[in-house]
Amino acid sequence: MSGIDRKTFLKEMSLLAGATLVSGTSWASESVGDKSAIKLGFVTYLWGKDWDLSTLIKNCADARILGVELRVEHAHGVMPELNAAQRQDVKKRFADSPVKLVGLGTNQQFDYVDQAQVKASIERAKEFIRLSADVGGTGVKVKPNALHKEVPVEKTITQIGESLNELARYGAELGQQIRLEVHGEETQELPMTKRIMDVANHPNATICWNCNPQDLNGKGFESNFNLVKDRFGATCHVRELDRTDYPYQSLLNNLVKMNYNGWVLLECHTNPTDKLKSMKEQRTVFDQMIAKA
Repeated sequence: MSGIDRKTFLKEMSLLAGATLVSGTSWASESVGDKSAIKLGFVTYLWGKDWDLSTLIKNCADARILGVELRVEHAHGVMPELNAAQRQDVKKRFADSPVKLVGLGTNQQFDYVDQAQVKASIERAKEFIRLSADVGGTGVKVKPNALHKEVPVEKTITQIGESLNELARYGAELGQQIRLEVHGEETQELPMTKRIMDVANHPNATICWNCNPQDLNGKGFESNFNLVKDRFGATCHVRELDRTDYPYQSLLNNLVKMNYNGWVLLECHTNPTDKLKSMKEQRTVFDQMIAKA
């Protein structure tokens, strides 16, 4: 989990605007930098889906959101079909900017009943792993993605977990982390995620926390968080941090407490007219919440 150095982090925090939760911005920047290495990044899910790579990098830099997970099949066009020269160009664009390519967000899943589909999805995921390595990313996001009534639950859990182990071994050879997004109607329940990860015991197989309403089910948020916190990878997806339908402050409190040094990635679900303005607003909200954590 690489990141900016402490000096750069403190410099960024000194630019904090409107931090009303603390007594002064200079105090806030030092306090935030000292207590947390958590970094704010961006997922090109909705807000960035129509931006080409140049626009995406510029907007992230302008908003001081210095990491990005590229959702595949979007306008920025970073796909396995890129040739060697095109891959080198993508890598250089990020290297020449302050924005880090955190990784690729794929829709590959491993719950299929048809074993040919499972195999095909694993092989496609390997293509994305190679692509991420070539363009300077650090990992690839995949999905569980469902349970099937005609298949015993334990069989599907084992199938997903073993698929993750295969990809984790493959990714480790290329320096690419495998990140299982907590996703799917039944597979996003955290006790189910834990069962999958108990099978996927390779250390390079990790989870990407996804801030689902189901995180509050059963014994509640704290209990569900603690079930899987030791398997967190370098990414955590959040919606707009100032929404009130999810305990985002508690999430950040827990991440700070566990000394998490990965990326909290904005995967926003609204459609504001001025998305860059909204990104800047989320940057301020994030800084305030980390200062309070």
